[in-house]
Amino acid sequence: MNKTVTAIVVVATLVFLGGGVWFISQSNTAHTSPAKLDAFAKCLSAKKITMYGAYWCPHCQATKKDFGNSFQYVNYVECTVDTQKCSDMNINGYPTWIFPDGTRNEGQMSLRDLSAKSDCPL
Repeated sequence: MNKTVTAIVVVATLVFLGGGVWFISQSNTAHTSPAKLDAFAKCLSAKKITMYGAYWCPHCQATKKDFGNSFQYVNYVECTVDTQKCSDMNINGYPTWIFPDGTRNEGQMSLRDLSAKSDCPL
């Protein structure tokens, strides 16, 4: 094989593998029923886990989309409205998840990661 064909094969393989990884990551919550998402969101709230965000934040929008209608059960603070609460909690980026033990995660979390961190089943 010449170098051009080898390069094309390598690029095609990388694109194929990248697409597979993307598909798997997108399907992590695609098959989660609304009832399970409701229970998951309610579990997070019961455990006093809170998401701080802003309506204009694309990562916050993506997280809300992951939860779908179940997001209504998530403890959520809109930092463009409740600026004092966000300031008091030293929120520097969106979204920020704060857990009852004081730990925080700044940046978007997958629902699987949030489930693992919270011990709330997904």
